[in-house]
Amino acid sequence: MASLEEDFPRGGSAKKATESKIVTQRTEVDNLFQSKEHEEVKKRKGAAKDGDKKIKKQKTGKERDGLTLNAAAKVVEILHIKNVKEGMLLLGCVKEVTDFEVTVSLPCGLQGYLSIRNVCDSYAKLLSEQLDSADTEEICSLPHLFYPGMVFRCVIAKLDTTKGGSLSIQLSINPKLVNKALSSSSLKAGMVLSGCVESVEDHGYIVDIGLGGTKAFLPKNAVKEQHNNAEELRVGQYVTPKVEEVKNEGRVIRLSVSPPTVAQACADSGQGWNLTNLLPGLLVKATIKKVTKNGLLLDFLSSFSGQVDFLHMEPDQASSYSEGAEVRACVLYVEPSTRLVALSLRSYLLQPGGTVDPYPPGGDRIGEIVKDCKMTTMHHMCGAMLELPDKTLAFAHRNHLKESNEPANDNRVLAIPEHTCRILDYSPMDQIHFVSLRKSTIDKPFYRYHDVKAGQIVEGTVSVLLNCGMVVHLSDHIKGLVPRTHLSDIVLKNPEKKYIEGMKIRCRVLSVDPENKKLFLSRKKALVASSLPLFLSYTDARPGRLSHGYIVCIKDFGCIVRFYNNVKGLVPLNELSSAPILCPEEVFYVGQVMKAKVLQCDPDKAKMILSFKAAMEGDTEQAAKPHIDCEVGKKVEAKVLKKSVNGLEVSVLPDEFSAVLPTMHLSDHTSNCPLLWESLQEGDNISNLVCFNKNKQSVTLTKKPAVRWLLEEGVVAKDFSEITVGMQLIGWIKNIMSYGVFVEFPYGLVGLAPKAAMTDKFLKDTAAAFQPGQTVMAKVTNLDEEKQRFLVTLKISEVISPETDAQTRLINGLQERRAVAQMLALRDDGDLRKQLSALSVGEKLKLTVDTTTTTGATFKSDDMGAATIEASKCHVLGVKLTPGQKVTAVILHVDILSTCVHVSILAKLMGKKKSLTEGSMLTAMLQHVDKDFAVVSLGDTAQLTVIQSSRHLNEIFLSESDKLKVGMSLAVEVIEASCKELQGLPLVSWERTASKRQHTTSETGSKGHCFGDIVKGKVKTVKPTCIQVTLEDGSSGSVHVSEVVEAKDVVQGTFPTASLKVGSAVTARVIGGREASSQRFLPFSHPKFTYAITELTLIPSKLDENTDFKPVSASEKLKGYKVGEEVTCFVSKFNPEKKFLEVTTDPCVSGTVELLAMISDPKDAGHPEKLYKLGQVVRAKVVEVNSKPHRFALSLTGVHKLEKGSVALGMVTNVHPQAGLQVKLPHGGSGTVAITDLADAYRPNPLDAYSKDQLLRCFLLDNANGKWQLSLRPSRLNPQQTKPAKDPEVLSVDKLKAGQLIRGYVKSVGEQGVFIRLSSSITGRAQLQQSTNYFVKNYNVLSQHLLPNTLLTTKILSIDKAEELVDLSLLPADSGKPDVLPESLGLPLRLTGEEKKKHDTEVQKRKRNLSESEQKQAVSQVAKKKKKTKKAKTDGNDSGVEVYFREEEDKEEEPTSAPIKQVKGGSAAPSRLQVSAGFSWDVGLSSLKPAAGAQDGDSSDGEDQDTDSKPQKKSRHEQQQEKKAAEKALVQREVELMDPSLRPQDAAAFERLLLASPNSSLLWLQYMAHHLQATQIEQARAVAERALKTISFREEQEKLNVWVALLNLENMYGTEESLKKVFERALTFCEPMPVYQQLADIYAKSDKIKEAEGLYKTMVKRFRQNKAVWLSYGTFLLQQGQSDAAAALLQRALKSLPSKESVDVIGKFAQLEFRYGDSEKGRAMFDKVLTSYPKRTDLWSVFIDLMVKNGSQKEVRALFDRVIHLSVGVKKIKFFFKRYMEYEKKHGTPQSIQAVKEKAMEFVEAKGTSTAE
Repeated sequence: MASLEEDFPRGGSAKKATESKIVTQRTEVDNLFQSKEHEEVKKRKGAAKDGDKKIKKQKTGKERDGLTLNAAAKVVEILHIKNVKEGMLLLGCVKEVTDFEVTVSLPCGLQGYLSIRNVCDSYAKLLSEQLDSADTEEICSLPHLFYPGMVFRCVIAKLDTTKGGSLSIQLSINPKLVNKALSSSSLKAGMVLSGCVESVEDHGYIVDIGLGGTKAFLPKNAVKEQHNNAEELRVGQYVTPKVEEVKNEGRVIRLSVSPPTVAQACADSGQGWNLTNLLPGLLVKATIKKVTKNGLLLDFLSSFSGQVDFLHMEPDQASSYSEGAEVRACVLYVEPSTRLVALSLRSYLLQPGGTVDPYPPGGDRIGEIVKDCKMTTMHHMCGAMLELPDKTLAFAHRNHLKESNEPANDNRVLAIPEHTCRILDYSPMDQIHFVSLRKSTIDKPFYRYHDVKAGQIVEGTVSVLLNCGMVVHLSDHIKGLVPRTHLSDIVLKNPEKKYIEGMKIRCRVLSVDPENKKLFLSRKKALVASSLPLFLSYTDARPGRLSHGYIVCIKDFGCIVRFYNNVKGLVPLNELSSAPILCPEEVFYVGQVMKAKVLQCDPDKAKMILSFKAAMEGDTEQAAKPHIDCEVGKKVEAKVLKKSVNGLEVSVLPDEFSAVLPTMHLSDHTSNCPLLWESLQEGDNISNLVCFNKNKQSVTLTKKPAVRWLLEEGVVAKDFSEITVGMQLIGWIKNIMSYGVFVEFPYGLVGLAPKAAMTDKFLKDTAAAFQPGQTVMAKVTNLDEEKQRFLVTLKISEVISPETDAQTRLINGLQERRAVAQMLALRDDGDLRKQLSALSVGEKLKLTVDTTTTTGATFKSDDMGAATIEASKCHVLGVKLTPGQKVTAVILHVDILSTCVHVSILAKLMGKKKSLTEGSMLTAMLQHVDKDFAVVSLGDTAQLTVIQSSRHLNEIFLSESDKLKVGMSLAVEVIEASCKELQGLPLVSWERTASKRQHTTSETGSKGHCFGDIVKGKVKTVKPTCIQVTLEDGSSGSVHVSEVVEAKDVVQGTFPTASLKVGSAVTARVIGGREASSQRFLPFSHPKFTYAITELTLIPSKLDENTDFKPVSASEKLKGYKVGEEVTCFVSKFNPEKKFLEVTTDPCVSGTVELLAMISDPKDAGHPEKLYKLGQVVRAKVVEVNSKPHRFALSLTGVHKLEKGSVALGMVTNVHPQAGLQVKLPHGGSGTVAITDLADAYRPNPLDAYSKDQLLRCFLLDNANGKWQLSLRPSRLNPQQTKPAKDPEVLSVDKLKAGQLIRGYVKSVGEQGVFIRLSSSITGRAQLQQSTNYFVKNYNVLSQHLLPNTLLTTKILSIDKAEELVDLSLLPADSGKPDVLPESLGLPLRLTGEEKKKHDTEVQKRKRNLSESEQKQAVSQVAKKKKKTKKAKTDGNDSGVEVYFREEEDKEEEPTSAPIKQVKGGSAAPSRLQVSAGFSWDVGLSSLKPAAGAQDGDSSDGEDQDTDSKPQKKSRHEQQQEKKAAEKALVQREVELMDPSLRPQDAAAFERLLLASPNSSLLWLQYMAHHLQATQIEQARAVAERALKTISFREEQEKLNVWVALLNLENMYGTEESLKKVFERALTFCEPMPVYQQLADIYAKSDKIKEAEGLYKTMVKRFRQNKAVWLSYGTFLLQQGQSDAAAALLQRALKSLPSKESVDVIGKFAQLEFRYGDSEKGRAMFDKVLTSYPKRTDLWSVFIDLMVKNGSQKEVRALFDRVIHLSVGVKKIKFFFKRYMEYEKKHGTPQSIQAVKEKAMEFVEAKGTSTAE
């Protein structure tokens, strides 16, 4: 009964809208859900009043008939957020799960949030228990219960309003709320309910279904069936079970969750569902009542009305829905207040499993901007459906069809053919992308956190300042944090003074975490402005690279520096600075930005070692090197880093610097560029790239074969100065304007082709002619030297195209397409593209007919099921086809991108193929056209081939009739019957049909001549390379130099054209033709073809008509030449730039002779063109011949290849200290000359005599890996004439003998010894002890004196022939030459024999005897002990200090280090003294006075004498005297070092003092002054820069002193620009005010009045609140005598400064007037101010002082009289009386003194009286 009551409410139905109140009231009470129905409907639909009435009437009628319980909606609408209400039930799908919240996708693109609190009561209770107890058991979090794609019922629990004013939907799945309308009595078997697991029992689960009096039990075995023995269900887990059994009137129910049974369980009317308890997710059977544009109206459960919006109709069946059809539907959402029920017909909601795919099929595209979208339908009041270019559908909500402030205009939007949109989101519930057409949304740089990249410079708005930092908004919903340490380069104490809310700022992104929506930014200027590479990952941080980072941690062992994306590295202690740093905390601070250099990096372990020291030293060679390497024209390989719309960002290998490859530079064919772009992926390598332009910012590369060829051949202008009129270049269209097109060429040159010079035809619109990026040939027609501009023409009639150009372009284009096919096939997961890439034109396939239409037919293939195979109408002509019929077809074209194959089944193409002969002429029929290419069938041969659809680079089709179309006939000539590059297809050249061509010829008005005609004429002009002839019919003819004399009669060195004179009559025969404009020789062709300018021959044998005379093409001529063959050539021209000679053998064949193949004597290299005259006959040997690409190289030296043992001319390309000379050889060879092969007699600095581009005669020794080993030795080049070599060649170790003296060049010096190059293949080694008699601790001493390529004489000690090792000695005793180290170094001699043994035993003894305490006293004692030893006899006067230090050295060294013996002298004494003095830092030996004997020896032969002479014994007195002198010198030196007043005299002394006081600016300034005295400006600058880096940042005044010094230095010695730069830097690091003031003073002192005044004006604007600035400016003006300006300035100052400062300022200005200006004016100012402020005794005192200095006695006395009568304190008056008395005592008389005393007495009496009163 209860359900009946709810379904049929009492109180009847309201017939009219104006029915009585009582009835209305009863209706409201009886049926609560109907109460506000019309009001709500009206709000939702925005319908008019009359529409409202209609609804009411309709509803009344329906209720009376008893068919429907809720009114059917008039218009189907999607669910808008404004219609969402609390209590509404919806079906939702999990989109994202975090620990405390689930993001839920709701129908119609809405999104809600399910909090952890709103799952169910039992779960909430469990959470609180786990939190309260200290149990460490893992909390069952939301990710355990929910997963993306899970579908559940939910209810809107609350609608929150966010800070921005938008609605946030809070959801709940608590069964108490979801199943609120159900009661225990209404439960029926078969119902599908939703619930949450309440508790886990032994045999099953108690499920909470929200009904108080009902226990629902779910057996475990039922769950196992579903979850496939998965984990048990957890408390709080959501389930959708089916009621299996109801017991005890609904108090106990049994459930099951088996998917098939749940899915098949359709709700039926017998289960008692009504509008009150209808639940989302229920499956129902429904009948379509009405089909509308926006959706369907349905009836279900016999008496309910529902709607299906267009988003939830199955897209494939949308057109097949019809009224009365039965469908299965799923309840999507229920709005109880308006009784609106929405259903879905989408298959994914009707399938079992309860999940949908949460991710779009094409991957994550949110934020992507998509162009060329078509609007398919517009749904009024809802939005519009769009079709994206990849055929996927998207929905734009009505709010996103326009800007938020614009009025809606659906029709205008629908009328636009193509739209650009941005994908906002993907709705899993609707399985569709939601997009926006708003321009403001599309233009946003960042839509979500994924769009922001680390290292990017971004602009944002300051939002709020927090303790931890500052929040910055980049867009409405993207915000980042600037941490407190990143607010500035220094730590800000009061950031609120610098940053205010709403302020626009620029930041750099430090790191971004899109998943957690965390973004960190930096405001540090050093990071934001850094131009160094950014380290975004450890792989970016390659050793040697520099980057800016910031210190995050300072430890005892060094600093940790962080870069971007949390990339960090360690700077060890020894790499912090060049000066030693003990405590890094004192020098660096956290947050400091430093430039660091990578020393080591291990990306796998994420570890990196950095250096500040190396970065400071400016060691940036490695970073800068790659940019130098990439020259324009260089061939490179690159790796794709990133794809953008306009091109590819690539990294050039192996240097890995970035470059740009624009899309339009991928090919010469504009149709191939997008294909190649599509097929290339990030990480792919691209070869055959050439750099065509390079500037400071970027390197640009091209893959266009035509441009590449141009750059490789060098026929290119490098700058404007190289461009000449008539020059022909290959370029590409850069810009298309209404007046013409701009053509760009390599090296960044741009020329303009005006509209009239673009084409030979009439051109109406420039945009219709060429496409941007199209490759064109251009000829320079005009130069404007002044403005550096030039004009070009693109007319085909005026540019010369190489004969093979069209064929080469065709081959390149098809190779590119094949490469695309291969790349796409490799990337495709399936086999389809692999199969398609294997297909080729002309191949036959067995197919089955699929469909036939009026436009053609489609076919199926068993192998390629997914491919589209189609034939157009003309390719099935005359063939009857029926679906299912088997046919054989021939392939015309394969489009691998769209997986489409075009075929033909015409009989003439399917026949047996006939063979073709080269040169044959055929009529071809066009069968298929595809942009730049077309497929033709050749006559009746049944052969197909591919041709270019344009015959010339510049060819354009202005009208449709110009273009090639299927069915058109062409005249073709077979060039190759089977071309390998075309996969075996014939290579042909083509013309439009002959009739057209004859018509064109007749237009010229000339009859023309045919091939083979014999003609007569007169010689018009005679040139060295050709003769111009005027024929009898008035036309012109030309005779090539090779067609004048019979080949057998040609004599070398003669000029054949000279045999003819102007005006002589000649008989000639036509052999070809030339173009009138370009004089280009046209290829020989069909006998019927006629020429405008004829090419003639005068050779008698060819004039005989009986001879067999056939045309021969250029390629055939070339094929006739063989390498090494000698041919007759005629000199054509010399190219001075490339230095090669052009020669011609035939009218259509020309070749080149490089410089090295022209001359055999280097002397001729200056002017090689003088050797050969134009038109001269020369005999040449063929070096290389090739038809594709056209290359014909010749040699005039009689040699055509390089052979071992021969002599050739070479050109030096590089001088390398290690490798020697690198030489370019003729005929493409190259080689190297070792340093030992340069001459027969070695000389010092052997490479100095050679320079780049120098020509040399070289002997070819040997060839290894294509590189020649060369020799320049005269004994090799002229073996007969030369004398025996002083340094003969060492060809093998066998030729050497032990004990032999031999000379060689130093190769290197290392720890193992000195390596000496004896020949190109043999290197000897002298060990360190065999290199010098001196004891050297470190090989670096030797390496400084023995530089690479130093010439040395050595003696061979031993030879190991097996290992090919040669041991050498450099000792003077062996080589007979002086020691390799100079005596001036003062190094100790190496001890040998007995002396070494004694020294070793003494050292051991001393180490044993001396304890630590004794060692401390050793300074005084060791000398005494040593006297007892044998050594002391010869060394008795030794300084004890020295020995003590020697012991220290011995300890530090390894035990095996060689003992030390002093350098020779007259005796050993002074030499020991030298060492003891050596401990001072910067005093030389001159400060000590050794005995005279030390200065006697002969320095040159000292070593020899040393071995013989024995030390002379000295008297005791002498020894003591010397010892005292040495000690006295030491003491004096110590005193000097300790005296702080003594100013250092050299750099070393300054450095020592700076180590002790690094923060003393005085020391730094003295150091700068020391350099400036020696006019070492750069060194002084460097000292200042070091000071700024070294002085601690806390010492602000010290730093300011250095900045001021640097400003002074730049003012005196630098430029205005350098001074400005230093000033700007100083402002960033110091308080600005003092820096401005100091610079103003500097300007004033150096009489730069104008600059000073400008600076002061800036200062008073910037620091107007600062009193000192105004006073400083006033002083300056008065010093310049500008008193009026100073007065005006005072008035400005009084306005700007606070009023309390006014008196002081006027006082100061008055003082300045006294000092610098007019004292009268100053007096007047004081008078005025003291009248107003008489109690300012401080001003009175100043006024008195100034008047005493500047005024008369009368004026001073009058002033004192005024002062002593002031009404101020007694103490102050007493002070003024004192002053008065002092003045009178100094300047007055006794009477005046007495007068002052009397005045004082009067004052005292007056004061006493007033006090008494």
